[in-house]
Amino acid sequence: MKLAHILLAFIFVTTISSCNKTAGEGGTSSVEGKVYVYNLNASGDTISEYYAMDQDVFIIYGESNVTYNDKFATSYEGSYVFNNLNLGKYTVFAYSKCDACPSGQEVVSRTIEITEKKQLITVDDLVIYE
Repeated sequence: MKLAHILLAFIFVTTISSCNKTAGEGGTSSVEGKVYVYNLNASGDTISEYYAMDQDVFIIYGESNVTYNDKFATSYEGSYVFNNLNLGKYTVFAYSKCDACPSGQEVVSRTIEITEKKQLITVDDLVIYE
């Protein structure tokens, strides 16, 4: 009988601890923002600036991940949104032109933390250069 109680307690604790959700999909919170572009000429002077249409924005779930988990192409007014997120830390990023970088691009990112259910976090503009 005592063994049955220990077994039930073990199953209960295991079940409860496995219900802890980590950063990622399956929640009720959202992250939104916009991408702003400075269009530069060959001399590096700004020739136009605007909110980016059809610009890829990526999101990384958690702190230990280095590859993106999802991406979103911005709308006509430069906005993006990632819905149905759990509590946790996230990094959103976009690529920007970088003449001094070996790859010709650099990452522009913002790290945020969702701390409440049904939370909507508005990220500062991701400012990129083209």
